[in-house]
Amino acid sequence: MSKRTLAILGALAATTIYGINHTLAKGVMPMHVKPFGFIMLRVGGAAILFWAISFFGPKEKIQKRDWGRILVCTILGMAVNMLSFFKGLQLSTPINSAVLVTITPIIVVILSALFLNEKITLNKGLGIFLGFIGAVGLILFGTEIRQDAPNIPLGNFLFIVNATFYGAYLIVVKTLIEKYHPFTLMKWLFSLAVIINLPITLPEFLEIEWSTMPLWAYGSIAFVVVGTTFLTYLFNVFALTQLKASTVGAFIYVQPLIGIVFALFSGKDHLSWIKLLATGLVLVGVYLASMRPKHA
Repeated sequence: MSKRTLAILGALAATTIYGINHTLAKGVMPMHVKPFGFIMLRVGGAAILFWAISFFGPKEKIQKRDWGRILVCTILGMAVNMLSFFKGLQLSTPINSAVLVTITPIIVVILSALFLNEKITLNKGLGIFLGFIGAVGLILFGTEIRQDAPNIPLGNFLFIVNATFYGAYLIVVKTLIEKYHPFTLMKWLFSLAVIINLPITLPEFLEIEWSTMPLWAYGSIAFVVVGTTFLTYLFNVFALTQLKASTVGAFIYVQPLIGIVFALFSGKDHLSWIKLLATGLVLVGVYLASMRPKHA
């Protein structure tokens, strides 16, 4: 099997894990683990795993001038981003999260235009508009009365916050990725994330009753910590060694499909015409916003 084929499989594995995560993480909250307590588990577990694997990477020292950027990256990508996503997942549904998380490329286009002076083409402008309409449609109309989704509009709004901060993180972290080995960068980002998230996440973390937790809940937690937080990053890093970033990024289109199919298959969510229409608008919007302009 060629390295390129393995890279494609790696990218597909990462997006599959992300798709399944929406339903599995939702299933544990809030009965066994509350959302902020989950973040403590996630960043703490990832920090330990990345420190362990960093011994196989190069010995690098972070330059003094880069610590400020690392702090900003941690706040954007490992604090506000994660906290808003998991709180949103508690309040809303797996299908809504699987769809709305894919607007990140649209957010990147908007932020790049605002802060990096990148031009917004007609296709990108139309993509932003369609994605916005789809997202607003899900927030305003994709609601139903469900015991496990107590505030769907607020949850959907928090998914938008999550996508916005993750989009900003992708822009800010770019120069650090070009400078440092991924293992070095991630061990420090997640170590700082433990400290920053501690005051917010510790109370809910201490409420976890490990002795009464069923075995399946332990499995879901392990999946989120090891799979969604650790393995996905490693799979994507390997994929990026053989494929273009735009190719790896295109796998985000598969995530809603996997998320929706898994949620329906496990009986944790259901489809409606509003969800189908909004999903279509978001995916077409993301596609148009992500298109590269043709050079004459």
